[in-house]
Amino acid sequence: MTEFRIVRTARCSPEAAWQRLTRWEAHAAHVPLTTITVTTPPPTGPGTTFVARTALGPLAFDDVMRVVRWEPPARSGSGAAASGRCRLEKRGRAVRGWSEIEVGPHAAGGCRIVWRGEIHPRGLPAALQPLTARPAGLLYARILRGLVAG
Repeated sequence: MTEFRIVRTARCSPEAAWQRLTRWEAHAAHVPLTTITVTTPPPTGPGTTFVARTALGPLAFDDVMRVVRWEPPARSGSGAAASGRCRLEKRGRAVRGWSEIEVGPHAAGGCRIVWRGEIHPRGLPAALQPLTARPAGLLYARILRGLVAG
């Protein structure tokens, strides 16, 4: 089991960050050798499924993900922003686990993003799984940086 947690702030509104972070196909621009296909019709919500296919020549694996929690950030009648949360379950043959994205207002303006999760690379002995924590954290941080900058 590999756990990761990334916390970042961005200058955009929570709603804008949410839109960028939940455009699943856009994640592929920040993950080498990967394409992403949403396999269910829009709009995104609970039950939405997508596949991240990573391939190098004939070697490939699919990371199948399903949205199981979908609570976009919203504004109250007074205009105050409330945090949004999305939870994905990884259901592929090669990678299992979950990922959560939380986007909310930041006291200094803009928004605060927390992306955390657990990944379980199938076939990797338990003793070696902690070695994947740093690369996983770096990859998710790269995705987050790329998406909220765009």
